Amino acid sequence: MTALVTGGGGFLGATLVRALVARGERVIVLGRGRYPAFANQPLVSCVQADLRDAPAVARAFAGVRTCYHVAAKAGYWGDPAEFHAINVDGTAHVIAACRAAGTERLVYTSSPSVVIGARDIRGGDERLPYPRRYLATYPATKAIAERMVLAANGTDGLLTCALRPHLIWGPGDNHLLPRLLARARAGQLVGVGNRRNHVDVIHVDNAARAHLLAAERLERGSPVSGSTYFINQERPVALWPFIDALLAQAHLGPVRRYIGHRTAYTLGWALERAHVALRRSGEPRMTRFLAHQLGAEHWFSSKRARAELGYHPNTSIEHGLEQLRADLARSSL
Repeated sequence: MTALVTGGGGFLGATLVRALVARGERVIVLGRGRYPAFANQPLVSCVQADLRDAPAVARAFAGVRTCYHVAAKAGYWGDPAEFHAINVDGTAHVIAACRAAGTERLVYTSSPSVVIGARDIRGGDERLPYPRRYLATYPATKAIAERMVLAANGTDGLLTCALRPHLIWGPGDNHLLPRLLARARAGQLVGVGNRRNHVDVIHVDNAARAHLLAAERLERGSPVSGSTYFINQERPVALWPFIDALLAQAHLGPVRRYIGHRTAYTLGWALERAHVALRRSGEPRMTRFLAHQLGAEHWFSSKRARAELGYHPNTSIEHGLEQLRADLARSSL
């Protein structure tokens, strides 16, 4: 069997590639960079291509039976055209490549943010509707892409599903944790809210395993076909105490300064307008989307994933923190 992982050089993608190799599967890693970590892996081949380049994407799919579409442009600020080109157009190119190559299964890495508007969510499930308005371009484009993937289910022999992991963490994080540690060391990390807001998190190993389970159960006539799933840890966490626990693994103290959720939201609105009006480069220190992510409640039920995928988190929060401590001790973070 040959699997293709878009974004296979990233945090979740690389973990998924290693899990596939451990099962003896051949893997094609499709990404924009070069990945020396896979250079000497006999079961891994790397294809350097941009999701926006439809012909290059199509060429990578020869002989692929299962595609894990992990790659995306993430973030709370940026050029809307770039978000759309990568997240929407890039997904369209992946779907077209799957159809042309006769790929049987497509597992899409979505995000819970596709159903998050401006309200708290406590224990929501897959019946939640897409909101009318989004606070950022990222969730808006991920929602469009998710709908495209689900609409492609059953066409040209292709079966599809979408997973919604939230706040992926663990050893090897090259996105969230380095920024968090950098701000903490610079004395610039400010908490949002009252420290009591709960959110979902998921260890990277659990997220990768959920993708494998989804592919295994993605068969014609299965409830997985054309479905979405929230996947998470064994319980939601109080976000800021959890961030304090992450900082502690790097021997850093807890967050001391806080601003209110509503204050942060208003500040984000003002900074967004200033960035657009003044045509500033870079990211605002705060946006409405970021304020809501950091200060609101958003956690979900994984009952459907447990029943239909057989998913449960093998790596606990406590064990994951131990892994992270050891990884940080070996690295330069």
